[in-house]
Amino acid sequence: MYEVSVDESFAAAHNLRNYKGKCEDLHGHNYKVRVTLAGAELDATGLLYDFVHLKQVIQGVIRSLDHKYLNELKPFDVLNPSAENIARHIYEQTAKQMHATANGAAISSITVWESDVTAATYRP
Repeated sequence: MYEVSVDESFAAAHNLRNYKGKCEDLHGHNYKVRVTLAGAELDATGLLYDFVHLKQVIQGVIRSLDHKYLNELKPFDVLNPSAENIARHIYEQTAKQMHATANGAAISSITVWESDVTAATYRP
């Protein structure tokens, strides 16, 4: 099995609804996002997936979140903007925009760090 990963980052503000503690107040993070793809076969070029295309897709998804108040954006206007929910949202948006490959490469995980020591991972 092969894996490739791309890391990107964005800054955004949020607050957690129905949470008791300091995260219920408006605050921000410099988020780091890692998108990992996995597959058993490489393409004819010897790649699992083109890094250039993957970075373009991820940057487009993250651009919609960067320097925003997440609680005002869909789906976070209803869904709590936790790191777990952000990871799933990034997965859903990224998966829609990735082109299919003959070798079957697919997203295996999305990890979102809120800080250097705290992260949440979504695996489809």
